[in-house]
Order: sequence, then structure tokens, then C-alpha cells
Amino acid sequence: MSHANRNYEVLVVDDSPVYLKLVEQVLSSEAYSLLFARNGAEAMKLYEEHSPSIVITDWMMPDFCGFELCQRIRSDDTRPYTYIIVMTSNTEKGNVVKGLEAGADDYLTKPFDPGEMLARIGVGRRIIDLNRELAAKSRRLEEAARTDPLTGLPNRRAIEEWAEKQVRGAARHGFPLWVVLGDIDNFKFINDTFGHDAGDIVLKTFADVLKKNARASDICGRLGGDEFLLVITHVEKGHVEATVNRFREQFAALSFPLQGQSVRVTASFGVTGVHCKEAQEFGMLVRQADQMLYEAKRAGRNLVRVSYPQSIR
Repeated sequence: MSHANRNYEVLVVDDSPVYLKLVEQVLSSEAYSLLFARNGAEAMKLYEEHSPSIVITDWMMPDFCGFELCQRIRSDDTRPYTYIIVMTSNTEKGNVVKGLEAGADDYLTKPFDPGEMLARIGVGRRIIDLNRELAAKSRRLEEAARTDPLTGLPNRRAIEEWAEKQVRGAARHGFPLWVVLGDIDNFKFINDTFGHDAGDIVLKTFADVLKKNARASDICGRLGGDEFLLVITHVEKGHVEATVNRFREQFAALSFPLQGQSVRVTASFGVTGVHCKEAQEFGMLVRQADQMLYEAKRAGRNLVRVSYPQSIR
């Protein structure tokens, strides 16, 4: 018996206890996980609770027909794909077309043949497997589209999506939020002197320092090149400079063995904050942090410069 079959939850909908028992006997040997409903309302309740992979439904039910059940299931696009098989009697064959038009994938005629039922559900399983694979691939592609491949950190797109929500939350709930730009001092010199592989090592190490020091409520990511961005929340004005200095000091304390030399590398940071009931534009905050970063560079590098908004001085 294949354990893979245990991943298929099947909802059987029929007001006939006899047919429910027959379906149970056919599918129990295949180790499916079975759910049973006597009417459309019960079926929808179980569907919403369990999101079954496969639904086998009778066409005629006490409250509403299989046509409406198909429509209701197909109208919910928030769940994984459900394969729907409609069961009709020989005299209801005209309803097969209606069922397929409403979103059913296949049909069975009562009284059904057990072998045919298993074969048709086998087709459904293959369709479900394909949809699961496509969904997993889509998730991986979506994750890749938001991730910097070198450091594994979120990229600009991911940071901006997350930060814009946080900026609105900061305005709504009145907590402080800080935008921090950091970049590596003299990075071009490292690349030119020791090569791009050495530069990549420095970038990945800097990313690790940021990642280890960022809390779960913060986000850090790579904008591109040697420029990194952090969004830090719930840190009061008296502590933000010390918080960012911790990143700077930990990175500056490291030594990189490059081409037989022990090389120290530093980074500079520019910080700006917001703490008011009016939502700020995230891009503007990034530009302000960039100005602070420029000031840190101009003042000698390996420094943190903070711009404190009027409302949180």
C-alpha cells in the first residue's frame, strides 16, 4: 500500500447512506482519508474546514444540487485545486454537461463500477499532484523573485513591500520606526585589489552580521552592490544609535584572510526615523537615510549618523 495515497482527502456527498457505504468500501482499501456529507450545506462546511483534494458528489441533494456545489467550490480561489467528480443516475445523464460546465472535472454513472471509480479517482490524483507541483514551483519562483541570490537576504522588492506595511503600522499604532542604510567602506578597492570572489565573501559576511543582529520584528536586505537596508521598529530614540553601532562594531572586529593578508573591512551607516501619526513615504525615508550615510562617509567612514525627526527628539 502506497503511503502517498494518505495525502488525498476525499469528501463524499450523498444523501443515500447506502451509496456513502459503497464509496467507503471502495476507497478504504486505498487508504484515502474520507469525509462524508449528507447534503450540500454539510459538504460546504467540510470543504471550508478541510480543503479536500477530491470531492465526489451526488447530483441530487436535499438542499441544493451538484451544479450549485460545483459553482461554490470553483468560486473559492484561495484554496488548492479540488478535483470534482459528479455522480448521476442513468436518467440524469443530461446533467453531466451542466455539471462539467459548472466546474466538475469528471462524472460517474450510478450504479457505479468500483474499478471505474478507482480509475477516475486515479486521474484526479494525477491532476492534484500536477497542481501541487505547479503551486510549489510558483512559491519557489516567488521566493526567488524576492531574494538576493548572493546573500540569501530579501531584495529591494521584498523590503519595500514589507516596509510599506510597517510604515503604515507605525503611523497607526504610534511606534518608532527606523530606516538604516549601510554600505561597505572602500568596497571598490577590495574588489580591485583582491578580486570579486573576495568581494563576495565580504558581502556575505556583512549580510550574516546584519542577519544575526536583526530581531524577528525587523528586516534586513540587500539593495544591490555593497548597499544594505534595515528597517528597525520599536527601538526608542535613545537606543537606536547604539543598536546600529553594534552592527558596525561587530563587522569592523572581523578579519578577512585575503591573498595571504589579514584584512580589516569597515562599514558606514545612515539612519533616519519616523514616530508620528502621519504615514511617511518609504522612499523618502530611504533618501533621508542615504543623506545620513553620505555624511558618515564624508566624516571619515566606519561611522553611524542618525537623523532624528522632530517628533522624537
